[in-house]
Amino acid sequence: MSSSPELFVTGATGQLGSLVIDALLERLPASAVAAGARDLSKDSALAIRDKGVEVRLADYARPETLETALIGVDRLLLISSSEIGQRRQQHRNVIAAARNAGVSLVAYTSGLHADTSPLFVADEHRDTEAALAESGLPFVLLRNGWYSEVFTWRLPLALKTGTLIGAAGDGRISPAARADYAEAAAAVLAEGDHASRTYELAGDTSFTLAELVSLASEIAGKPIAYQDMTPDELKATAITAGLPEMFALMLSGTDAGMAKDALFDNGGALARLIGRPTTPIQSTIRSFIQSSPSPQSDSRS
Repeated sequence: MSSSPELFVTGATGQLGSLVIDALLERLPASAVAAGARDLSKDSALAIRDKGVEVRLADYARPETLETALIGVDRLLLISSSEIGQRRQQHRNVIAAARNAGVSLVAYTSGLHADTSPLFVADEHRDTEAALAESGLPFVLLRNGWYSEVFTWRLPLALKTGTLIGAAGDGRISPAARADYAEAAAAVLAEGDHASRTYELAGDTSFTLAELVSLASEIAGKPIAYQDMTPDELKATAITAGLPEMFALMLSGTDAGMAKDALFDNGGALARLIGRPTTPIQSTIRSFIQSSPSPQSDSRS
């Protein structure tokens, strides 16, 4: 392998990106990997550099930085931007730069069943998938399901009040740990021929929100109930509780999609890519609860 980095990870200072870098370093020397960041002075960027990985300026919103960052890159992981509403142009900027740089493969972290998903965030994923198809570049779609960690942010209030509210009905969810998705991305980027493939990636097991609440209650050793309501009721309740309207809309819209099994998949592709079972949701919930301060011990309460 040449001394020039052949693999490039965009958004490498984010939660998923940093885990992908770590997973790549378990397979390859640091000299084979380059990381993209929009702020090279951030602690997270410096931490990656300390591992021997070259960190290059790569801002989705600044095409000139992308053109420079992708020089010499063979395989590119395009991690979906966190800026919902701006991702169409940002992702197209990366794709254009990859085409100009002669990248041989683009792996994109799309959304689970993005082509048919009712989730409103799927629109931008569909646009990016279309842009990749139009680009002429070889590409692979990593359609990631929800991260298990996403569900933990609702637990503190549920543990405090004894109730978790939602609008997911009996819809089933099959998330996996963020590290599982990172390992899959590293495997695709570093090993084998994955061009033209679409991987629907999700956890091995599924549950409803009510079942998740029951599990959290058991682990925490305190009663928690699940209160189901309509998406409009959930949105109104969230706004009344002080959440920004856009966040409340995302919450209610996601739950409405979950009610239609938009975040469910039992194909097992993720476990096959990483060569092991996916991380059980119990592990994520237990780790979160055990590391969270007890409400009784919080002097502010």
